[in-house]
Amino acid sequence: MVQLTEKQKELIEKFGVIQEQMGLAPAPSRVNSLLTISDENELTFDDIRETLNLSKSATSNALHVLIALDRIGYKTKSGDRKKYFYSKLDQWKSKFKNDILALNGYIEMMKEIAINRNPETIEYNQKLDELTNFMEYFIEETVKIIDKWGHK
Repeated sequence: MVQLTEKQKELIEKFGVIQEQMGLAPAPSRVNSLLTISDENELTFDDIRETLNLSKSATSNALHVLIALDRIGYKTKSGDRKKYFYSKLDQWKSKFKNDILALNGYIEMMKEIAINRNPETIEYNQKLDELTNFMEYFIEETVKIIDKWGHK
């Protein structure tokens, strides 16, 4: 079990709630919070399960979700069968940029929808075009900001 201060426990809960509000389920939110806040950079399955008082199933599912979302990773150590899980917070720039660029697929779908909509729904079609144009602008400017930040 990981030794945490009362403040760290409080931060895990607060950060977990914020992640839940952003759409992540409670268990993955707490696991991600623990891996971000803990003074230990790598934690085993049992460390995570015991510290957060989660079932094996909830811990396993949370880890799989976070790995699939590319928020955490794991490594093994020679002669040790355990997996050591860690936060990928240090890779935030590339992750953020990839997430932003992934919106291009959404934009392409919006354009296809707009082309196939009834041309008589002028006001709605204009709103759809405005959204698409804004998203293109947002992606372009956000990528510039990330790239500029990388040169600091």
